[in-house]
Amino acid sequence: MARSFLIPIAAVWKAIWRSWAALSPGKRNTLALTLLVLAWLGIIGVMRQAEKPAPSAIQVTLLSGESTNLAALADGKPMVVNLWASWCPPCRHEMPMLAAAQKQEAWASFVFANQGESKATAQRYLSASPFYLANVILDHDTQLGRVAGSAMLPVTLFYDAHGRLIDTHLGELSAAELGKKLNPLRTR
Repeated sequence: MARSFLIPIAAVWKAIWRSWAALSPGKRNTLALTLLVLAWLGIIGVMRQAEKPAPSAIQVTLLSGESTNLAALADGKPMVVNLWASWCPPCRHEMPMLAAAQKQEAWASFVFANQGESKATAQRYLSASPFYLANVILDHDTQLGRVAGSAMLPVTLFYDAHGRLIDTHLGELSAAELGKKLNPLRTR
């Protein structure tokens, strides 16, 4: 049985060796360098992925000062996480629409993660706003932005009820686009 397993492997190896030998030395060097770079990028990607904590496990602070994590805020429902800052014009522009969606789409949990600002700055902005947001968290060290792999704002992350990232939207989100992004979460 072990020999029957080795025969196809030997045949594949022989075909690879013949193809390699048929290449000119310049093409062999190029191919070897390309494979080395791809392997290196793969290793770096795996290492970066291993460094990132699961988003649901990230500890965050509510605007009230209470410590929690995203899984607790999701409460078993699909979750929309909006990364924002008060200095960001597109963030401020999409906030009223997201506040309305938070009221209308009660089947999903909406979380608003302020990126890198103090509690006083976030509170001052929200107090002056004509809308109300529940689940506002302070992400002082922008951990969620790093997990999302984005350095820009706003970013909106869409998680299913199992905590899996389903979709990401970079930049200002329109009501129509939000509706499209929410549809797959309704059926999961």
